[in-house]
Amino acid sequence: MNRDLTKGPVMRSMLLFAFPMILGNLLQQCYNVADTLIVGRFLGSNALAAVGSSFTLMTFLTSILLGLCMGSGAVYSIRFGQRDEEGLKESICASFALISSLTIFLNLLAFLCLDGIRVFLQVPEEVWRPMRSYLSVIFCGIAATFFYNYFASFLRAVGNSVAPLIFLAVSAVLNILLDLWFVLGLDWGVPGAAAATVIAQYISGIGIAVYTFLRCPQFTGIFRRLRISWPCVKEIASFSVLTCVQQSVMNLGILMVQGLVNSFGAVVMAAFAAAVKIDAFAYMPVQDFGNAFSTFIAQNYGAEQPERIRKGLKGAIITALIFCVIISAGVWFFAQPLMELFVDSGETEIIQEGIRYLHVEGAFYCGIGCLFLLYGLYRALGKPGMSVILTVVSLGTRVGLAYALSALPSVGVKGIWWSIPIGWFLADLAGIIYYLKSDAMKNQFQTHADSRKR
Repeated sequence: MNRDLTKGPVMRSMLLFAFPMILGNLLQQCYNVADTLIVGRFLGSNALAAVGSSFTLMTFLTSILLGLCMGSGAVYSIRFGQRDEEGLKESICASFALISSLTIFLNLLAFLCLDGIRVFLQVPEEVWRPMRSYLSVIFCGIAATFFYNYFASFLRAVGNSVAPLIFLAVSAVLNILLDLWFVLGLDWGVPGAAAATVIAQYISGIGIAVYTFLRCPQFTGIFRRLRISWPCVKEIASFSVLTCVQQSVMNLGILMVQGLVNSFGAVVMAAFAAAVKIDAFAYMPVQDFGNAFSTFIAQNYGAEQPERIRKGLKGAIITALIFCVIISAGVWFFAQPLMELFVDSGETEIIQEGIRYLHVEGAFYCGIGCLFLLYGLYRALGKPGMSVILTVVSLGTRVGLAYALSALPSVGVKGIWWSIPIGWFLADLAGIIYYLKSDAMKNQFQTHADSRKR
């Protein structure tokens, strides 16, 4: 069902729309978490380090596609709010041509650069062999990632966050079952875990594509069009490319941090691999709430309802902060049992390093919660460049401090952990100051209304 976010109670509409997105992306995390948990428990710490490092790399690659899809989704939401069906169809064609072309290029590049990854990420010899075998299979799923995120972004933009959840739920369960079969039953090892993930990704990607064509009138005969509107391509690119840059810069910084982590050896790599999965599960709901908030803002921006936007902004901030405080407390107090889900209790050195990471990150989730809302706000209001600036502030601080602090013998790897929340809060400060001080933001709605009249 499609939900019109320009009508009804503000927070109720936003939360009902956000809930399936949150649940869906928690399920999506199960793809790699299932690999990590099963590999860590049954194949050992080197295999765990290999899968964990691969996850960071794949997150970087797919973030490029995700950023393009998210930027396109903002345009879809604005057209939906304006009730501009023809403009919506033009946007669909333009974005498909743009993102599918980049997907093909990215997939080829990934395979061509496979052997150069070891040098860039400083992967130890004992970890590289299982990591290479994992990546050789997992790269085959890049196209599936495009299919799922492209069609899911469209459905969410028009208010349907339930269908993406259903397809994701089916494939997440399938991924876990295939993981157990391939790794334990058939003894395929690390490549088996990758194959399970790729098969599950294609199930969700192809399934949601078929559903969208069958159920959404905007897709009826859409690709029989002989002409792509270049002004529309330019508009899509203005939203999507900067959102893509924001996503890829963010994950490039994480990838650089991963390379630094790898230089500390297999124990720290394994601890980081497990702790990052816990981290991702912890703040994933507020990340998806930020995406739902962005759709809410974009639809109401298109419908020219600034009062609903102001109410939504206030309610979203309160909701996100309450959630982050609760999750921070949970991760802090249950850090050890959470680590022991992924690592055998006998691996005390790995567990203790993971606990140190979680005690630092877990105390400061409010920082990243606020940052996700700022990303969503600026993307929805047609200012994705500001999201890029906030990402550069956050990641630039993180990478710079991580390398500087970890080089100090008295600090070591703890410097990497502390650099992350410091980056979050500096980016929050920059985003809030811009919003409060910028005349451009204050006049944003009037400018939009004037351009519609012209």
